[in-house]
Formats: sequence, structure tokens, C-alpha cells
Amino acid sequence: MSDPTEANGTAGAGEAAQPAQPAGDGAEERRVRVVLVDDHRMFRTGVQAEIGQTAETGVEVVGEAADVDQAVTVITATRPEVVLLDVHLPGGGGVEVLRRCAPLMSDAERPVRFLALSVSDAAEDVIGVIRGGARGYVTKTITGTDLVNSVFRVQEGDAVFSPRLAGFVLDAFASTDAPPVDEDLDRLTQREREVLRLIARGYAYKEIAKQLYISVKTVESHVSAVLRKLQLSNRHELTRWATARRLV
Repeated sequence: MSDPTEANGTAGAGEAAQPAQPAGDGAEERRVRVVLVDDHRMFRTGVQAEIGQTAETGVEVVGEAADVDQAVTVITATRPEVVLLDVHLPGGGGVEVLRRCAPLMSDAERPVRFLALSVSDAAEDVIGVIRGGARGYVTKTITGTDLVNSVFRVQEGDAVFSPRLAGFVLDAFASTDAPPVDEDLDRLTQREREVLRLIARGYAYKEIAKQLYISVKTVESHVSAVLRKLQLSNRHELTRWATARRLV
């Protein structure tokens, strides 16, 4: 169930880590207004606690959203410098947010810039949001300090990527050939693809649930759906299938 939009939300984490601080001289003078877009409330709260202490980090979280419609509404209303955008969202995903916010990105005087922040490190996810107009893509394993610095770099117009992800973009834009359509993979939802990759990498159900902020029962349901759609019998066959397509 989607969370309600929360502009100017404050974190309620009881034992938050020390807030991240941007590196470099004069960092305390830097300011950037940010909107958090992610369908998991706990994750948004954690990011807010980690980077949203404005006096220390220079980051002011001016709004939050949990799905595409909320995101477009909050971004349009607050006009942040940077949006931290999850790739997989109810209502069409991060790419749909980018499409609907295209006029804000192209505003010469007050551009809204997007930095994808996702658990997924799949090439198609990275390439999709970069083609949609995002200035960078980092995974949720990033540290608070690195995330703060990435936000400021994107604000300044730089492109930012987690290690190895930049290669996906370079390869995609260097190639003139459209990627082949995989009809089997297209049967899966974005969430099912995430679960598929983690299963193929050897993650246990509990580990997947923790990574994706979902319940173990939901993981089991996704695995059953993937096996049914791909006509596979068990996770070993699923791993071989994913490895053959270089999805792992």
C-alpha cells in the first residue's frame, strides 16, 4: 500500500547513525534541496536520518513520495535541485516520473536533476533511467557520505555512477544496435526480475526480503510466479536460466 506524500518530513529513527557530512573545504556553506522518491517508507526514513541533517550535510529534504503520481506532484510543487529516485515504483516506475518531469529537467534557469538510487544494478534499469534523463545511478549499498557528495555533484551538473554501472551506459550508448527483445524476460514484472537476480546470486529468502524491504512470504510468491512464467521447476534451473542470459 502506498504511503501518503510527506513534504518536509522528519526522520523518526531511534538509533540513526551519525549524519553523513559532505567532504571538502567550505562544505558547510553548500545547500541543496532534495526530494526522496521510494515506495518503502522505512528506507525513506533511513535516508532522511542519514543525509537530511541540513546543518551538518547541507542537504534539505523538502518532500517525499511513494509512487509516480505522488512524485510528480511533490516535485512540481517543491522544485528541488535534486530528486533521489527509485527505479521501481507503483504507477509506472522511475522512467515514468522522468517522462512526466521532462519540462522541469529542461528548465534552463532552475533545472530539476535526478539521481537514481536503487537496489537494482541491472543493466536495463541503469540504461532505462539514463535514457530517461537521470544524471546518475547509485545503488543502495552507497554510504551516507558518498550519497551526499553524489547529490552535490548532480546538482552541479556532473554524472555520477556506482562502480561498474558506468560501463553499462558507455556500452549502451556506444552501440548502434538495439538490444534484442527477450520475450521470456518481458513476462516478468520489475519486482520479479529483482527477485530472480537475487535468487540466481544465491541469496536466501530472508536476505532477499531484507534487501527489497518486503516480507519472506512476498518473496516466496514472487519466486513461484517467476518459476511459473518461465516454466522452470526449481531455483537451480532458475539460476542456470539467469546465468545464460547474463542477468546475474
